[in-house]
This record gives sequence, structure tokens and C-alpha cells, in this order.
Amino acid sequence: MDSILVTGGNELSGQIPIAGAKNACLTLMPATLLSDEPLTLTNAPRLSDIKTMTELLQSLGAEVTSLQDGKVLAMSSHNISNHTADYDIVRKMRASILVLGPMLARDGHAVVSLPGGCAIGARPVDLHLKGLEALGAELELKDGYIHAKAPGGLKGGIVNFPLVSVGATENVLMAATLAKGTTVINNAAREPEIVDLADCLRRMGAQIDGDGTSTITIQGVERLHGATHPVVTDRIELGTNMLAPAICGGEVELLGGRIDLVAAFCEKLDAAGILVEETDKGLKVARRNGRIRAVDVITEPFPGFPTDLQAQMMALLCTAEGTSVLEERIFENRFMHAPELIRMGAQIEVHGGMATVTGVDRLKGAPVMATDLRASVSLILAGLAAEGETVVSRVYHLDRGYEHVVGKLSSVGAKIERIKGQ
Repeated sequence: MDSILVTGGNELSGQIPIAGAKNACLTLMPATLLSDEPLTLTNAPRLSDIKTMTELLQSLGAEVTSLQDGKVLAMSSHNISNHTADYDIVRKMRASILVLGPMLARDGHAVVSLPGGCAIGARPVDLHLKGLEALGAELELKDGYIHAKAPGGLKGGIVNFPLVSVGATENVLMAATLAKGTTVINNAAREPEIVDLADCLRRMGAQIDGDGTSTITIQGVERLHGATHPVVTDRIELGTNMLAPAICGGEVELLGGRIDLVAAFCEKLDAAGILVEETDKGLKVARRNGRIRAVDVITEPFPGFPTDLQAQMMALLCTAEGTSVLEERIFENRFMHAPELIRMGAQIEVHGGMATVTGVDRLKGAPVMATDLRASVSLILAGLAAEGETVVSRVYHLDRGYEHVVGKLSSVGAKIERIKGQ
């Protein structure tokens, strides 16, 4: 199994291009199932999760072709020959559940395995199911599969989510585009990935209003047509790479970066003593003089501080002056990186959904193990600031969400390499 070797101590300088958003692309790809005409995505990220979604769509009969070294995905679902999303594929990635709404809306039936993915809590799919039931879907859970049908087609309805769920909002939004009548989604997720999906669906002929707010209204149409759509910049890759010069010094420009995608995150960086400036090409990040200052962080749905940047922010705060408190309100069991950071000399105490981080002068390199996608990159960031060598194992998580992380960091001066497993 591969590992990553990081030698700390180098300041960073240069430019890092930011890829299209993984979470957006994984949502946009199932949208091809809504139409029998081609859907082409540009600015696609080159990640293992994208390959998994490609495999899943192809298993359903969709045609997916990777062009321009993987940056363009040309898809066509003119012939959906299979309506069962098999466990062997779905278990690899939670986003697989997003084929449920489109298949149900287009053909009136679907069988989808309950999903898998990172081990960061239960993350049940009940909100997806309740949302689709509000549109008239008949659902049954049997032998680990969701059996869904809508014999007369889906019908518009009122969907009241008790909790904000990005995935459930996306599934219902796609399904509602072909439902008869008007659908209103209350307490909808507001993430940029939701807006990006709505933009793509509008390009395909959908009638959608209110995306980016907590109330989305969809007027169903009879059919959707083909389209070409650019995937929005990955705000999590953006935030992660913004932390690299913040942690080890220097100045880096993030090409394609936008403050509106990471505004709450930028506020915390400013409070910690990190300078973020807009440029013609993206965002420039540099650490101000002196030691990083402690800040408190609470993860919240967009536009709040992203849960997917919590682990990386913790790595930064490990060497801050003072004590920081991080409160995780999105997922339970999402501090599994803390024990690994402690192995590097960090002072962290975890109590339920809260972690208290008391900054130390310097972390020390150590062998550590990645437990999930965001934890893996937080350990790499910590290694950049640590004294000596850090070896991060189980980095297969990393390939799911970060495009060429070793190459991008080494191009700006980081001493980092991937070591092939035996």
C-alpha cells in the first residue's frame, strides 16, 4: 500500500492550479441519467471517485468517455439498460446514492444499494428517501437495497427537510426536474455545489429558482435535453492548499480560487494572521509576521465553516499561539485525525463533538495513518510544518478527493514524495 513521505521546514512559493470540485462533479454526472441526449462536463477533476462514478453509470448502460486527459467527461444515457446500482460499486462511495432520483424520475423505477464511503459517522440516507416519498415515490428497503418505484411518474410536492442535507437536496432537486407539477424544497442546502447543479440542470432545460437559498422551487418539465457545463472550482481543495503556505510560510497563488466559495474560512484565516488577497488569476495566500494565532471554529452548513476543512484547520492550529476550540456540528466521529496529530506532538483533547487544541512551538515528524479523505491531507499539511520526516500511510483515501496533491505541493517547494507499496 502506498504512503507519502513529507520532510518539513520548507517555505512555499509559486502557483497551484485548483481543479474542478469533486463533490460537484459527482453530483453532475448522475444528471446524465435525466436525459437521452449527451451531457458534457468540462473542468472535471481527475480522481478515483470520478472513476467509481463512471463505473457505476456505465453499469447502468450510460456511455462515459474521458477526454483531454480526464478534464472533459462526455456522457450519454440514451439507453439505460439496467436500473440496479450494485453493492460492489456503491459501497465504495456515498455519492452513488445520487443515481436514485434521476433513474426514478426518468423511468419510474430503480434499485440502489445502500452506500458506503469514508467512515466518519452513520450519515443515513433517510432524508433522501423522505424527500422522494414527498414526490410520490414508493420505497422499500430490502436486503441492503432501496427498491423505488413511481408507476405513474413522480409528482411535485412540498419537501420539508428537518436537517440540512446536501446529498438529499441534490437527489430531490434532480428528481423534481421531471416530476409533474411544482416542487418546493424547504431547508434546502445552499452550497456552491447545489448552485452548480442547478445551473447545469437549467442548461438542460430545467425550470429552477431559489438555488443558493434555503427554499428551492422546481417546475417540472416533460424532458431535459443535452448540454455542456463547466464544473465549479473545488472549494475544499482550494481551502486545503491555502493552508499550505499558512502552515509552513511563504506565499502561494491558488489559480481559479474565489473568496465567495470560502468566505467563512477566509475570515478564520484572517483572525489567525493569514493574509488572503484576490488576484487576476485567483487568490494569493501568505502568513503575516509572527506566530499563528489561536481561533475557535464551529463547522456549519454553507455559508458557514465547512466540515471538510475542519481536519486541515486543526493541523494549522496545532502550532498556533494559545488555545483553540473546534466544534464539529455536521458529522459525528470526525476527529479521528486527532490521535495521529498527537503522535506528532500536538496537544489535543477531544470530548464528543469538541476538540481543544493547545498550540505547541513545533510538531515533530512521525509515522501516521490516514483514517479518511480529509484526515489524510491534514496529516500531510502537519508534516509540512513538522521537524524531520512524516510518513503518512493508507493514502488511498487521498486519491478519492485530491488531484495530484504530491505534484502540486512539490511544485511550490514542498519536500514531498509518494512511496509505492510493496
